[in-house]
Amino acid sequence: MKSSIATLAALLFAIAASLPASTASARDYKLGALEISSPWSRATPRGADTGAGYLTIRNTGTTPDRLISAALTAAATVQIHEMTMDNGVMRMRPLANGLEIKPGESVTLRPNGFHVMFMGLKAPLVKGQTVAGSLTFEKAGTIDVEFAVEAMGSSGPSTIGHDQMHMDHMH
Repeated sequence: MKSSIATLAALLFAIAASLPASTASARDYKLGALEISSPWSRATPRGADTGAGYLTIRNTGTTPDRLISAALTAAATVQIHEMTMDNGVMRMRPLANGLEIKPGESVTLRPNGFHVMFMGLKAPLVKGQTVAGSLTFEKAGTIDVEFAVEAMGSSGPSTIGHDQMHMDHMH
């Protein structure tokens, strides 16, 4: 009896230990002092020519860096945007100087805030697929990433953990 309980406990421990690594590693990236977590997008309806990308960038270094451009294989143009509400009116504008990530801080690109705007989509973004892209930073350089396409109207990737959601809401 003790042997089977010990075996079951060891098995459960092994499964639990492997879960965070398997869900996070496929969608997390590192470029110098920058950690890029969970790039994702929402599915788009047929005929839509725009979409948006979201992710979290953490600067573990001692100097600021700046996201200055992005690209997506499925889009003609990509811009870094900010969306704000002004007296009940939604305003979206490109960030001419990119998006600063201060040392020791995180910036989360999310719906209704900072985002990467995909313009001139060549085909709809389809739930369950990934779309290849790249992010270019002023100091760290360029890194290739894949945006996981979630359902239309999604509020975030389905693999995001509770700790990550809590951390995102703090910044």
